[in-house]
Amino acid sequence: MRFDVWTSTACAALFAACAFFLPAPSRAAEFSNDQKAEIGKIVKEYLLANPDVVKDAIEELDKREKVAEASARETTLTKQADKLFNSPNQAVVGNPDGDVTLVEFFDYNCGYCKQSLTNVAKLIDSDPKLRVVLKDFAILGPDSVEAAEVATALHHQFKGQKFWEFHRKLLSARGHVGKAQAIAAAKELGADVDQLEKDLKSPSIHDALTEVGKLADDLHFNGTPSWILGKEAFVGGLPYAEMKTKIDNIRKCGKSTC
Repeated sequence: MRFDVWTSTACAALFAACAFFLPAPSRAAEFSNDQKAEIGKIVKEYLLANPDVVKDAIEELDKREKVAEASARETTLTKQADKLFNSPNQAVVGNPDGDVTLVEFFDYNCGYCKQSLTNVAKLIDSDPKLRVVLKDFAILGPDSVEAAEVATALHHQFKGQKFWEFHRKLLSARGHVGKAQAIAAAKELGADVDQLEKDLKSPSIHDALTEVGKLADDLHFNGTPSWILGKEAFVGGLPYAEMKTKIDNIRKCGKSTC
């Protein structure tokens, strides 16, 4: 192949793009160092003259990543449904036998989770058929992990409404919370602190949080709060009206949008 056939800028850019996607050994054997330098120079000139190419490429990459994320989430929601909705490691509040389940991945130090608490509480209070699953996705530092560990260990003592009281108390606390604040909240609500400290040493606590982390990774959740409703996943805080509409739609047509 003669290099001088790539005289036009557009052809050189296409040539370089094709070369990029070839296996590394093939590229190395195909081009000399001088050819690679010349290709780089021509591609740079082309991109400077046609900056929209970069914008289009970024938009296409973003579109492909979103498609891949949606596919991964759909696979996880199907294959990991039992762990997502019925894991013994999670807390269930609201109606444990409800006809619609809302799953929240949260962090006790997440500001948006604190804001969402009011909406979740309002949904539970206004919808007697709503089941809510709380998953400790502790991603905001060591204190968050400690608070999640205490909450997970407290599952042995507090269930349903009692745990919901603890959850609301800790999540609505001002400032950063960790082990001390979590234990204090549990104690105030009548927990056996000595037993709680013993339960905290169990390897099952680490396993439970690891399970949540793995599910979050598989769902491509990188922030809190994140939600699962039916067979759909959402990331970020949602207004109460939007959450209620999605739940109502699940009952109507099985999807968040009918």
